[in-house]
Amino acid sequence: MLKDQFFLRIPGPTPIPPSVERAMSRPMIGHRDQSMDELISGLIPRLKPLFGTRGAVYVLAGSGTLALETAIVNVTNAEDAVLHLVTGAFGERFYRIALGQGRRAIAHHIEWGQAIDPDDVRRLLREHPDVRAVVATHSETSTGVLNPIADIARIVREHSDALFIVDAVSSLGGTPVEMDAWGVDAVATGSQKALMSPPGLAIVALGERAQKARDHIAAPRFYTDLRQYEKSLAESTVPFTPAVNLLFALDQALELIHSEGLPNVFARHLRMRDMTRAALKALGIPLLADDEVASPTVTAIKPTRFTPKALREAVRREFGVVFAAGQGKIANDIFRIGHMGYMSEADVLQYLAALEVAAKRLDPEISLGAGIRAAMEVALG
Repeated sequence: MLKDQFFLRIPGPTPIPPSVERAMSRPMIGHRDQSMDELISGLIPRLKPLFGTRGAVYVLAGSGTLALETAIVNVTNAEDAVLHLVTGAFGERFYRIALGQGRRAIAHHIEWGQAIDPDDVRRLLREHPDVRAVVATHSETSTGVLNPIADIARIVREHSDALFIVDAVSSLGGTPVEMDAWGVDAVATGSQKALMSPPGLAIVALGERAQKARDHIAAPRFYTDLRQYEKSLAESTVPFTPAVNLLFALDQALELIHSEGLPNVFARHLRMRDMTRAALKALGIPLLADDEVASPTVTAIKPTRFTPKALREAVRREFGVVFAAGQGKIANDIFRIGHMGYMSEADVLQYLAALEVAAKRLDPEISLGAGIRAAMEVALG
């Protein structure tokens, strides 16, 4: 491996396009300057199609975790019952956030690697008729599972008056999110994954029902009080000092996304997912999630003939390719590959070739070339 050669293939932070890096070097502007007003007024309309909403979108300086907390504190009161559909480590995190904010959080745990069963949601709503909000993760980054958000939203609307809050940190920008069409009330995401920007921006969208809740709940909040952001947005400004250079980055990233076209962006992510999964299957290396629930942005692999750590260390040492470890209770059982944002089929072929060589050294039964061939067949269509 060449010195300083480094290929980040984790589910966030993700690689940054060169034009996005250059955008961050633009001269600093004042956050009360007209240039900032123009930047904000241009950003928000281009974010809305990614959320699939005509509602409100807010950008805060902070991580995806801040976006999750912002969503929960703006649409629920302390001691409100909040039902959390937990499918992995980030579902657990959202549950802990609600507990930390004094909500009466109720966790429904699903086996990691499985998706939420909408029928369970119907049953849970009958068991907890006082639920104020239901929370789910769209793409569970720790397991590579894409949950059926549209089906869940329909059941929440049909069987309760609860708001539906979705963590889309590792899905938004890589797979369709249709807040208005699906009936989702609030969506939270971050800048550092499929949005091709550095970490540091928390982005929250609220539908009409959630906006009404935002204006009437009594929960204490200040920096995350979206009422302040709403007032500022009416004047195309911000209530507090923003992460200016990160807004420059997001502005350029959105330019790239919309230039490619959202249907093409989503199709590219599906091809990268399918190439990755086809290769692992051809090599005889098990995957954690079934095809039917596989996320377009991250794949979790559960090898049986060598350890995940051995494979990750080998590809990093020999090729400079970085895969992610597992998290939570399956931390030592899997490794994860991120294929989102500023990535293409060429990048997939690169990391799969490195993976094959490393796997062959660890497991002589690996058929060298089988994975790359399967991936190329997917790419050929």
